Order: sequence, then C-alpha cells, then structure tokens
Amino acid sequence: MHAVTAGGDARIDWKQRDWLAAAGLFAATAAVIVWQNAHVAVLWDLAYVLDTAARIALGQMPYRDFPLVHAPLTFLVQAAIIRLMGRAYWHHVVYMAATGGAGTVLAWRIALRLLEGVRGAWWMGLMIAAPLTVLGIYCVFPFPSYDCDCCFWILVAVWALLRAEPAGGLRGFAAGVLACVPVFFKQNMGLPFLAAVVVAAVLLLIVGRNRLQAHNLAGVGAGMCGALLALHFTAGTGNYLHWTIRFASQRRLPGLPLMAGVYRDPNLLWMLGCVAAGALLVGWAGVVSHAGAKDAARRVPGVGRRMPAKAAGFLLLAAPFLWTLASLFVYDDADERSDVLLALWPLLLAVAAVAAVAVLLRERRLTLRLLAPFILLAAVHGALLSQQLWGSTYGIWPLLALLFAAILAAFGGGEPRGLLAPGLAAVFSVTLVACGAFYTASEERLSYVQIPDGPVMRSGFPELVGMAAPGPWMPEFDELLRYAAEKIPPRDGIVLIPGEDPFYFATGRSPQFPVLLFDPTTNPYSPEQAAALAREREIHWLIIKRDLQLRADPAPDTAVLRQTLSAEFRLVDRLRGYDVYRR
Repeated sequence: MHAVTAGGDARIDWKQRDWLAAAGLFAATAAVIVWQNAHVAVLWDLAYVLDTAARIALGQMPYRDFPLVHAPLTFLVQAAIIRLMGRAYWHHVVYMAATGGAGTVLAWRIALRLLEGVRGAWWMGLMIAAPLTVLGIYCVFPFPSYDCDCCFWILVAVWALLRAEPAGGLRGFAAGVLACVPVFFKQNMGLPFLAAVVVAAVLLLIVGRNRLQAHNLAGVGAGMCGALLALHFTAGTGNYLHWTIRFASQRRLPGLPLMAGVYRDPNLLWMLGCVAAGALLVGWAGVVSHAGAKDAARRVPGVGRRMPAKAAGFLLLAAPFLWTLASLFVYDDADERSDVLLALWPLLLAVAAVAAVAVLLRERRLTLRLLAPFILLAAVHGALLSQQLWGSTYGIWPLLALLFAAILAAFGGGEPRGLLAPGLAAVFSVTLVACGAFYTASEERLSYVQIPDGPVMRSGFPELVGMAAPGPWMPEFDELLRYAAEKIPPRDGIVLIPGEDPFYFATGRSPQFPVLLFDPTTNPYSPEQAAALAREREIHWLIIKRDLQLRADPAPDTAVLRQTLSAEFRLVDRLRGYDVYRR
C-alpha cells in the first residue's frame, strides 16, 4: 500500500490517495446536506415532491390520472423509496446525502479527465472539487429536487461518455443510454444536454472519423425508444408531451431577451477586461496558436522571460475571485455577498466558451474530451430557462466547477511546466469554499421562505423524523395531522390550499383532487374549474392554511380560489395555523 522514496520516507500511492480523496469529498458533502436538513425544511417544495411521490406509490399514474408538469424520474425515485422503505422522511435525507456525496466525487473524477496531461492535474482536480462540499448537489436546497437529480445524472452521463471514448462497444452503447436519463429528470436541462451529446457524436463520426461514436448514437436511440415505449404503455405519450412540454413551456419558458439578461450584469464588463488583459500578459496567444510548440513563451517571444508581467497577468486573472473573496469583508448583507458570488457565473460561462474554442484551434482535432465544455455549456443554459441565473444555479455548481477545469486545461495545456493553472485552481478553491460556505449557511437562496431566529422545531410524528424548521410551522402541522386522524374519515376527499405541507406523505391518505400544489406553474385549473372538480370528486373537506412559511402568496388568484371554494363549505374548526371547512 505504500511506496518508499529514495530518502526512505513512505508516501501514499496513487490508488490509496484516490480512495482517501473520494471518501473525504463524499463525507464532507454528505455532512453538509445532513446538517442542512437538521435545521431547515422548506415545506412548500417538500410537499410538492413528497406528496406527488406518495400518490404514485399508492398506484396513481402521473400525466394520466393527475397533471404533472415535470419529468417523472425524481418523483418515481422518491415513490420507490416510499414503497421499499415506508413513509419516513429520514430515508429521503439519506438519499440526498448519498446523491450529493456521489455527485462531488463524480465531478472530481471528470475534472481529472478534463485536466489530463496538465502538470499537477490531480491536485488541481481536488482543489476544483473542494468547493462542492458546500455548494454541491443538495447542499443549497435541502429537499428532493429534480434540478439536483438531473445534474447528478448529467455527471454520470459525462463520466460514462468520457470513459467510453477510447473503448466504444458496449461501454459506448451504455454511455449513450445514460445520456438520455437526464431528460426524464428535468426536461429543460436534459434536452439541451442530450442534443449537445448527439451533435458532438455526429461531429466526431463525420468530421473526426471516429466510428466508435456510432455506439453512443445507438445507445441514445435505444434509450429514447425504450423510454417512449414505457410512457406509451403507462401514462400515454400524448399526456406526457402535453404536460411536460406544451403546458410547462407556456407557464415557465422565458423569452430569449430575458435569458440573455444574465450577460448584462454590470460587473461582467470589468471582469472580462481583467481576464482578457491577464491572458495576454501570461501568453494566451500561445494557447490559441496553431503551431505545435510546447512552451507558450516560444510562441509569444519575450513573455516567458518577463516574470513581473506574468505575475501581473496572474493577478488580473485572479481579480474576479479576489474581489468575490473580499466581498465577505466589504458587505455585511448576505444578499449583496451572494450577488457578488453569483456574478462569477456569466464570467466563467463566457471564458469557458472562448477557452473551449481556443483549445480546438490549438489541438486541430476533435475528441469528446475537447467537446465536453460545449456539452456542459448547453446543459447550464438549459437550466437557466427556469429562473435565469440568480434562481437556477442552486443544483448545478458541479457543472461550473467542470467548466473551470476546462479553462485550466486551456491554460495548462499551453504551458505544461508553468504554475499559472495550479495557482488559479488554488484561488478558485479558496474563494468558492469560503464564499460558498457563507452562501449556503446564510440560506440566502431560501429567502422565499421565512427562517426566523429561534430554536429549531421538530415534528412528533414518526413519518416526519428528520424534518425540522425554526418557527411555528412544524408544531402547527402536527396539530393538523392529529386533527385529521381524529375527525376526518380516511376516505373523505380533502383539498388543502395552497398545499404547502406534505400532508399526504405524512398521513398515507390517497389524494382525490388532481392538484395538490396551487401554484401557477403546476395548477392548470381556474378557480371556477377547481370548484367544479371539487363537486365532481365529492371533496368533503377544505383546509386553508393561514400561517404560511412562504413569504408571499404563491398564486395571484389564491384569494379568488379560496372564496370560490369556501362558498360551498362552512367553517367547522380554527386551528393555530389552519381553517378547517366541511361541505
């Protein structure tokens, strides 16, 4: 297990070092996710995922029996956990911790592949992956999420595609099948990712004359055909396409000008200027040169001999990260700190695109490893279709880390013996670990819910062990659950407005109303249609939550919906956070 150097000291060999690094990254990421769940639960998002999964576990079919605007796999995974292990929230926490830890390890291994041939690649890969222990999958959002799951399976697919590149055959076919999986976790991320994979494979097949890519394409075709057949014989392909494509795009798809708004950040101009000036000083011209020289200094005469110029270039390249790090001391407000951190996104996306083109020009060949940054860029921009930059980044930080690895590969490949790439990796790592830790701990991304100061309250129900939040919401929810167990017959239909609590997951009751979450993006019914459905489905109980954990009412017509529905019900009880009506 150990090798002995000439000086007689023992050192850990590569294989053992890899296992230690993987275990450390996995454990650190999982610990942050468990810590997040131990003190904050976002009931609104938990209710949507867990209640939907609970009704699937009871045998209801999404898209056919009830509308669902998202792809199915996140809900099917959570439903499988419920069916196999029972209704207990801590089971889902274990799933999130395991997925998050595995995602960080996968991102590290992919970064090593992207940095292949660069001096110090192992340590740079570790430094790039280190921030994901606080910013990785499920670190920012502590609840089951389709964005986080989709990012994880994108990492799985990229890892498999890169592993299959020299081999092809069955491994390439399996990688093609895996590339289809993200589509069925989150359509706006998975579809651009799959399209980019197919375009890359076709380019490699035709331009690069890489016949092994035919195996990838065959796997993609088989994967999509199998998925569509499964949908056809279960939910119905027409139902699936209606809810996840047509209806979802009507409610959520932003216009192109709004998408491009992420690149109009005022900080982007000076950051790009610093990067451009720094790149010129350290010999960026050598990276884009068509010549096959190994040393950037040869291709940019005099630059390699002027160390002060290179030092100045390094400081310019590091300036955006140093400013982000300094923001922790400049600003006291968590919102301003997070804005500075998130401003790195458009910068790194733009630089990664330029670097990827530069590497293609330098290498004069096509490989999947060289095309991987373009595939990652497609997935990232697909994610921004949901909530643009500021809202969509919570589950895709591993993709940004991999794009930074591609940038370092561009610099390191042009100067294999230099210290520029390792230095930038260290700056990136320190900045994102420090600022990312503050970002996650401040719960700034969860500012749409109330997280008051005070003791963390936990549920007394065994199904909700592991679910905790400061404030009155958990005790109030417990009171509602006790009331329902004592006074509402198990077979009576119930409508809960706005549907903020995971009521059906906690009680095991079968939902009888098609919509559980009254949000404009998930609810296709007008107040009048909802009232008609309540009569048609013989809904006997209406429960309206007064004390919302959400800071704002989720739907503009909630007041009209409450008034329309409550006209056919009478108030029978008033709990601490809920009004209970009976038809």
